[in-house]
Amino acid sequence: MPTHEPCTPRLLGDQSWHEHAACRTSRYRDVDPDLFFPEPDEMDRIHAAKALCAQCPVRRTCLDAALENGDREGIRGGMSEEEREPLHSKLEHRLDYARVNATLAGRDVHLTKSERRAVVRAAYQADVTPERLAWLLKITEEHADKLYRRTRREIRNRSVEGAQLDDTERGADTGVWGTATSPAPRQDDLGAAA
Repeated sequence: MPTHEPCTPRLLGDQSWHEHAACRTSRYRDVDPDLFFPEPDEMDRIHAAKALCAQCPVRRTCLDAALENGDREGIRGGMSEEEREPLHSKLEHRLDYARVNATLAGRDVHLTKSERRAVVRAAYQADVTPERLAWLLKITEEHADKLYRRTRREIRNRSVEGAQLDDTERGADTGVWGTATSPAPRQDDLGAAA
């Protein structure tokens, strides 16, 4: 049995990691599944379940599966329901580049919104065709084209913003009138007072 988890994320629907779980009953070890569903005041059972999780080679995969599937009951991945609760709300912001790279390599893994955006940007920068992006993300080619247009705009806007910041840092006159490209109006431009 491996002593550490592989760094490649599990495929969608892949439950083969269960075979390596420390909580799995085998002919050498009898594990009561109810141990992982203690009442909040059953501290001995909570500690026993967490101790078993601590030696599990697939603990992170178990935790990821619980979060991705919205599993809020029992002890999963070495964490109680209460300990996992903040992670459930933060899941959509997770950005795991191992998942991004696995997707770009053609693996079917669960992606958060942040990871999907990273896949689109990396695919765009690597000149991946919209057809391939559509296949990778299981979307239509039209939607892939739309994502590439949005990415192109974001990159363009960031480079424009970066250029404006560079001008400001070089000491360009930004004054009260805005950017370095719009100089302050002269007296003649303001018109005559009535």
